[in-house]
Amino acid sequence: MPSNVAQSYPYKKESEAERAAAIALTLGAREGLAEKLAAEALPYDNTSDGEAWAWRCRSVGCPGVMHTAGYARDRHGLVALCDGCGTIALR
Repeated sequence: MPSNVAQSYPYKKESEAERAAAIALTLGAREGLAEKLAAEALPYDNTSDGEAWAWRCRSVGCPGVMHTAGYARDRHGLVALCDGCGTIALR
């Protein structure tokens, strides 16, 4: 079994306040990342229950958590943003 199988499953649920704060800090810390995210994802409205999924980052050696950051523009799915390395990924 590949070692990255568990990375496809959510790590935890977080409140909307936690999610929004993590996204804001990550975008503020990296120049150009906000524009890149806006080009790849539609805004996340979190209309379900006020909580969102978070995943462990799949980048080798990154200790970060990937937070739900929006909806993919070109595909069906969620876009996640890592607070550790700034990776944007389709989940």
